[in-house]
Amino acid sequence: MTDLIRGITEADWPALAALESEAYAELSLAEGEDLLRSRARASAGTCFVLERDGRLAGYVLALPYPRFRCPVLGSPEPAVHDSANLHLHDLVVSTPLRRRGLGTRLARHLTGAARARGFATLSLVAVGGKETFWRAHGYRTHPSAPVPPEYGPGAVYMSAPVTALARPHREAV
Repeated sequence: MTDLIRGITEADWPALAALESEAYAELSLAEGEDLLRSRARASAGTCFVLERDGRLAGYVLALPYPRFRCPVLGSPEPAVHDSANLHLHDLVVSTPLRRRGLGTRLARHLTGAARARGFATLSLVAVGGKETFWRAHGYRTHPSAPVPPEYGPGAVYMSAPVTALARPHREAV
């Protein structure tokens, strides 16, 4: 098997939107291709796809965003924010490929990109019971940070200093 993490190309968008729909359909959180594109336009250098054997297997969308705030679901990204915080809006791995370390690879790749671009912190909103995954990767919850109700019940804002997160492995991903 050959894995490759690379920037998003125009040809990736239909498959990326399909992965997003598959991942978030049960939670009613799927935003669709146009809204995902608006997030990626805010920071192309921190948005990636994971290709496995030439097929899209996962993706990451992250954009600079003020700390303790998050994008409004269902609305296009209105601006590019000047922030030392990089917000992980989406990390998705195809359902049949989950629990194989691919999410961890994508998270570490994003950490490396954040480090290289000088971001001080990484943040995210954990949804669908993924708080445990992110806690194991060095993120901590901020119960006082408001999370819009559109993110669903149990959604929690989390963050970590980039310097505290694991460095990416020097492997051919």
